[in-house]
Amino acid sequence: MRAFAVRLPSGARYWTVLDEDLVVVTVADKFLRHVRFGRDGAELTTKSYAHSIALFLRWCVRTGRTWQAGAEQLALFMTWLSYADLSASGVEARTSVVLAGPGGVPARGPGRVNGVLTAVRAMVVHAVAEGDADGRLVSLLYELADDRDLPEVARDSDGRMAWRMRARHRVHEPERPVDRASDADIVAVLGACRSARDRLIVLLMARAGLRRGEVCGLRRSDVHLLADSRALGCEVDRTHLHVLRREGNPNGAWAKSRRQRAVPLDFLTVQAFDTYALERARVPRATDGDFVLVNLFREPVGAPMRPDAIGELLAAASRRAGLPVPVRPHQLRHAFGSNAADAGVGLDVVAELLGHAAVSSSKVYLHPDPGRLRAAVDLVPSPVEQSGLAE
Repeated sequence: MRAFAVRLPSGARYWTVLDEDLVVVTVADKFLRHVRFGRDGAELTTKSYAHSIALFLRWCVRTGRTWQAGAEQLALFMTWLSYADLSASGVEARTSVVLAGPGGVPARGPGRVNGVLTAVRAMVVHAVAEGDADGRLVSLLYELADDRDLPEVARDSDGRMAWRMRARHRVHEPERPVDRASDADIVAVLGACRSARDRLIVLLMARAGLRRGEVCGLRRSDVHLLADSRALGCEVDRTHLHVLRREGNPNGAWAKSRRQRAVPLDFLTVQAFDTYALERARVPRATDGDFVLVNLFREPVGAPMRPDAIGELLAAASRRAGLPVPVRPHQLRHAFGSNAADAGVGLDVVAELLGHAAVSSSKVYLHPDPGRLRAAVDLVPSPVEQSGLAE
């Protein structure tokens, strides 16, 4: 099975799954169309789901199962997914390979395995809802559970116990700090940038917390650098930018959140905007157009930057900076969230700045360093000291 991008006649794009004869797999295609157009999901979401579903269907074909039978044996698929490397699970692999099970070297981590299972479960549930599969598959994938294992913020506020559907199949993911870029790495990447535009991109992610799709989707009308923007019809105070989702961006940029948000900008980022404006003005073919970030040094000059190009420029700047591991775009966003939480900003504010739909999504940024833990202990008065016995 392979996953390919398909452009529909309307111009909108989504990802689908083709079989070995390059025929669309109907059950996957109907689900992916629903995600993209029925739920207004991002194209990148359908891309991730398509690759995950293609892995599942590839396993079904190579083990002689229908996809319905595969859904009934999801635990076997989990083992194959965990230990089947490209030689066994890749598109070009044509024969089944005997694999070492638990105890061998994993080919995929828990996060990736759980992500694939999420896509497969969603496809199966959609097929059941469409009448394309037996309803008993849902009970094989989910069990009825109460909410006692959920964080307090996710439970009913009146204290009553609630019930929910819980996935039966899941790999334990060890808790670890969020994968952020260090402040030193950010400074090194900024120093290795070769243009004002590239420095602005780094700062928009590291100092404003924008996703790469949000960065590439910015229009000039979204950026308000005046102390008072009421003349522009905007009531937000001081320098800021607006992040909003737009359909049909020619560069494929997409704001993940459906809800518009305003993000304040600090002096360093405003200064980077000014420097970039001067740089862009020196390229005649790039002066027009409403997109903030455009190609200045490669063809087509003046065209809006693609989100993939941000990863490429960060990788190149990381190499020039001598970093052993390239800084990735989302690590800069994580650095912003972590620094905000470390500065004592409330989780509700962090969630609003980052465009999280739920405050609980921002809890990953609560990871105080050892120095702050020590300071907290030192601030708590000892009972011995309070009683005066220490004297």
